[in-house]
Amino acid sequence: MREALRGLTTRGRSFLAAAVAAAISAAILGEQDLLRVAVLLGVLPLLAAAYVGRSRYKLACSRSLEPQRVPIGASSRVVLRLQNMSRLPTGTLLLEDRLPYALGSRPRVVLERLGAHQASSVAYTVRADVRGRYEVGPLVVRLTDPFGLCELTRAFPSVDRLTVIPQVTALPQVRLAGEYAGTGDSRARSVAVHGEDDAATREYRRGDDLRRVHWKSTARTGELMVRREEQPWESRATVVLDTRATAHRGEGPTASFEWAVSAAASVAVHLRQSGYKLRLVTGSGMDADANEGGGEGLLLDHLADVRLSQRGDVATLVERVRQRSDGGLIIAILGTLSSAEAEVLAGLRGNGATCLAFLVDSSTWLTLPAPARTEADNAHGAAVLGLMQSGWRVIGVEHGSRLPALWPQAARGSQGFAWRAAMAETVAGGMR
Repeated sequence: MREALRGLTTRGRSFLAAAVAAAISAAILGEQDLLRVAVLLGVLPLLAAAYVGRSRYKLACSRSLEPQRVPIGASSRVVLRLQNMSRLPTGTLLLEDRLPYALGSRPRVVLERLGAHQASSVAYTVRADVRGRYEVGPLVVRLTDPFGLCELTRAFPSVDRLTVIPQVTALPQVRLAGEYAGTGDSRARSVAVHGEDDAATREYRRGDDLRRVHWKSTARTGELMVRREEQPWESRATVVLDTRATAHRGEGPTASFEWAVSAAASVAVHLRQSGYKLRLVTGSGMDADANEGGGEGLLLDHLADVRLSQRGDVATLVERVRQRSDGGLIIAILGTLSSAEAEVLAGLRGNGATCLAFLVDSSTWLTLPAPARTEADNAHGAAVLGLMQSGWRVIGVEHGSRLPALWPQAARGSQGFAWRAAMAETVAGGMR
C-alpha cells in the first residue's frame, strides 16, 4: 500500500490536498457538509491506490519476434501479449518496450481496459540498418485507475534478442576454379551436368606431370587442365574475411568493411547451398565450421557480430587459416594490401588449395586529390600483381561494385585475362 501511495499522480495529490483544506475549513466554519466533501476527496485517491496496488501483481506478459533473424534494412514484427490474471478489471495501461537506439524510438501503446482474465495483443515493427545483436525489452507497464489518480510502473524482466545479419545477395551459378578440390564419400558433384571428362580434370598446378594434361578441357577453359587420378566426392571451401581496421575506409553502412562482410555472407551462403563443406575464418579470431550444426544461420550470426580489429595483421590471418587447412577452395575478401602483405598470403597456396581473392580497393571509398589517387591506384595494382604471381586469382573491387556482377569472374579460365588487365593497368600507371 505504501508503494501505491507513492504512485499517486498530480491529480491524486491534488485531491488529498483539497481534502485537507476542506476538512480544516469545515472545522473552522462548523460546516458538516463541507466535512463530508473533505472525506469524499480524501477517500477517492486512497481507493484508487488500493485498486491499482492490488491489480499490479496479476499481469502476465509474453513477447515474440517474427522473425528473430533479419537482414540489414528488413523489418521484424514484435508481438506483445498482456493478460490480466485477476478477477478485477484493470484501468488504463500504458505499454513501453525498451529498445536500443539502433532499432528506433521506444514504442508506446495504450490499452484502455483489460477485463477479468482477459488478454490483449499489440504489435509494432522494428528495423535496423546496422548489423548486430539487439535486446528488445524489458517491457514497462504503467497502470492507472479509471480516474487517473494513481499510477504505478511495473517492468517485466524478460528480454528477447533480435539478430541483424548482413545483406545476402543471390549469386549466379558458375563453375568455380577448384570446385573439385576436397575428399570424402558424399555425392559426386557436377558429373551429371558436365560429363566424365570435366569431372575427371582439374587446373594444372606447379609440379604436375605434363603427360597428364587434358588438351580438350584445356582448349575449352583457356588454361592448362590435367586428369585426376580419382574423382573426389565432396568439395571443401574456406571463406576468409579481412577485418584489419587499416585495410578499410568509410563509415557506417556504406563503408568498405560492410561491403566485405556482405560479400563474405553472400559467398558463404552460395557455396553452402552448392554443396560445399564450409569454414569461415576472420582476422578478428572467428573460426566457424558450418558443418558442425547451425549451418548458414550459424555463419550469419557470427558475421552479425564481426567488427574491425585494430591489432590484426595478414600473417596472423594466414596462420589461422592454415591451422585447419586441408586443401580445397579458399575465397578471401581482402581490404587494402601492401606488396609485402600480398607475398605473405602466398602461404595459403600450399596443400593443393585453389585461392581466389576479392581485393577491395578501399581508397575508392574516399575522395582523393589526383596525385594521391594515382599513388593509391599504383599501390593497388602492385598488390594485385603480387597476389597473382603467388598463384592467386584476383578480382578487383571498387566503390559501387556489385558482387553478382563480379562473381562470374571467379569462373575457371578467367585468370589469364585478369592477369593481362592488371599488368597493363600497372604499367600504364607507372608511365603516368
